[in-house]
Amino acid sequence: MKALVKFASGNGNVEVRDVPEPWCGKDQIKLQIGFCGVCGTDIHVLRDTFPNYPPVILGHEFAGTVVEVGANVKGISPGDRGAGLGATAVTCGQCRHCLSGHFIFCSRRRGMGHGVNGAFARYVVIRPDQFYRVPEWLTMEEASLSEPFAAAIQAVTELTEVRLGDTALISGPGPMGLLCLKLMAAEGIKTIVAGTAGDDLRLQAAKQLGAFATINVSEQNLLETVFELTHGVGVDVALECAGQEQSVRACLGAVRAMGRYTQVGICGRDIQFPMDQVFYKQLCLKGSVCYTTSTWARMMNIFAQGKIRLGDLVSTKLGISDWQRAFSLSTDHAALKILMYPEN
Repeated sequence: MKALVKFASGNGNVEVRDVPEPWCGKDQIKLQIGFCGVCGTDIHVLRDTFPNYPPVILGHEFAGTVVEVGANVKGISPGDRGAGLGATAVTCGQCRHCLSGHFIFCSRRRGMGHGVNGAFARYVVIRPDQFYRVPEWLTMEEASLSEPFAAAIQAVTELTEVRLGDTALISGPGPMGLLCLKLMAAEGIKTIVAGTAGDDLRLQAAKQLGAFATINVSEQNLLETVFELTHGVGVDVALECAGQEQSVRACLGAVRAMGRYTQVGICGRDIQFPMDQVFYKQLCLKGSVCYTTSTWARMMNIFAQGKIRLGDLVSTKLGISDWQRAFSLSTDHAALKILMYPEN
């Protein structure tokens, strides 16, 4: 089968290759991939700014249909549709983090798409506990957004403690920022979304998704605009989703005294920011990395209720042979969410 492979360490070293089709063990299930999303982490793996273990198939935001079930697997049948929790591909299962559900901090953890083979391919094999069945009315495109949506759910609803009546700032209107906005809008939070030159498409989408206001920082002064919109107070909550130094600085400046700041985007390098802002304004500063198993259970409840749909975030669907175009569209901010599908 064809797969997108990081074949060696270093910047680049990614190409579509013919690889063996994975074999389904007695304690595993085999999925035929419907779609797999392009994520900023994939770009970091391409550039070698995120830990990876080549040769490895990229891709970790996936959904598909069960085509084979191991002899020991119960409760899952061929034809079932669902999303995969790729981040738990390898864990020890015994440390305090694994036992508490915070598997992301397990020292032995390796996730799909960088630590073990991922889903930019026709088939993957996973454990049954990694499979989350989705409602029949949910499209495969929406199901493939489960992994980033879970990360947004943790950031917005579990760590930042956003409350009705808050005013929030989301800096970075990429897919993760827009997923956070979806949740903010559903909870009635007055949300400002900021982006840079080239983010016109994404800022326009933010307005359609319920943003109170949008700011193009290439044309407007972010702090002046935020303070004008908040009557000189600043925002209660800031979510930094761009992973850029200037965005971090702007968010810290825009948050009111005793406000809350959550780092959602990966910077991928050391940056400088004014720590005294945290001190003098007595800010609550948090990072949100991935999710927990309970987050995925919450997400399944959100899907079941049907109040938040994700299909309008998908702007581009390409075969994996067009991966360079897909990655370029992502880095150039020229699309919303980009999905890739397997090819024969």
